[in-house]
Amino acid sequence: MTRKLRMVLALFAILTSFSMVAAACGSDADTATEADAETADSDADADEGSDDGAADGDAMDGEGKDVKAAFIMVAPVGDAGWNFMHNEGRIGAESATGVETAFVDGVAEGGADFDNAVQQFIDDGFNVIFTTSFGYMDATEKFAADNPEVVFQHISGFKMNDSNFGNSFGRMYQPRYIAGMAAGAATETNKIGYVAAFPIPEVIRGINAFTLGAQAVNPDVEVEVNWTSTWFDPGVEGNAAQTLIDAGADVLTMHQDSTATGEVATAAGATFIGYHSDMSAQVDSYLTAPVWDWTEHYSDIISSVQDGTFAPQAYWGGIAEGVVDITVPDSSPAAAEMSSVRDQIIAGDFDVFEGELFMQDGTQITDADGKLLIALADPFGNDIGAVGDQMNDGILLGMGFFVQGVIGSTEG
Repeated sequence: MTRKLRMVLALFAILTSFSMVAAACGSDADTATEADAETADSDADADEGSDDGAADGDAMDGEGKDVKAAFIMVAPVGDAGWNFMHNEGRIGAESATGVETAFVDGVAEGGADFDNAVQQFIDDGFNVIFTTSFGYMDATEKFAADNPEVVFQHISGFKMNDSNFGNSFGRMYQPRYIAGMAAGAATETNKIGYVAAFPIPEVIRGINAFTLGAQAVNPDVEVEVNWTSTWFDPGVEGNAAQTLIDAGADVLTMHQDSTATGEVATAAGATFIGYHSDMSAQVDSYLTAPVWDWTEHYSDIISSVQDGTFAPQAYWGGIAEGVVDITVPDSSPAAAEMSSVRDQIIAGDFDVFEGELFMQDGTQITDADGKLLIALADPFGNDIGAVGDQMNDGILLGMGFFVQGVIGSTEG
């Protein structure tokens, strides 16, 4: 089964069971990598805090226990993207908590390599295991059931239990909106290019937030989407970026794992807005980026296991919780507005999708109070909102429409 099909089926399951946090992040790199974890002798080959989700489980027994934390990642940690930031979170949590940590990277989803890596960590005495790619979810669930003494935290999925298995993600749409403001202020052609991976709610939600932010400072802006059908393929990403440049875009952004879009933007004299991490060292035309920071969340989970208070939860943290953020560039004409919006988001006084929203074709979605004027379905035909419903997390998690100002299809 392909990675894309697994994501589609899993997202369908999310929305039909009304579970919390559907997303698919990671990479489909096909290059074998060597694990850097000294204590994990795996022979693996490579291939958006909020407590508004599922109810917390019961705290695990135990207090003052020794903790060793392991991390499993789907692609090389040097990719400057998703896996790089999870490894930064691991390093930060190790420093903050004093626990021993280890990792393996380049571990393929859905196969024996993942099972072998997890089992090796368990055999080596690691009692907290973070599995950081969407396709690890089902296997993680099984390991949690079979190893009740080990805590498992899965990133970007939606499954959990009431004892030793939780899930985490971040409200990346918040800094995406602010990044859009920077793009809207930077463009001279009023054409922004967006290199995007797959047409799933996570990615669609980010494109819409980015577009709304750009429109907030520049109502004439349009955001054109070019789908790649891959999380990590620099060649495909670069070609998609060049197509957008050729179509008149003078600002590029992306939902990918490599810096290829930024490299094309630099070569064309365009402005680049990144994703995942600060890519200023890799890309000359870099302006800013929505970024991940897993250190505090990982530290909190590890500390809760140390003191015996760990209880599984579905975590969907935002800027206020520190798991996502963005640096406001002083050089941007919209810097003051961007800083103001960021402050309002942290204070809970601003929501990206509040107020009137319009679909790509001009159909009004919500009124000024944020209530639905039309019924909504997710990309797979499941109802997610009825007329009169307030915009809510369930609708955001199943978002399958583009807002006005986006050029492209949600069909991919």
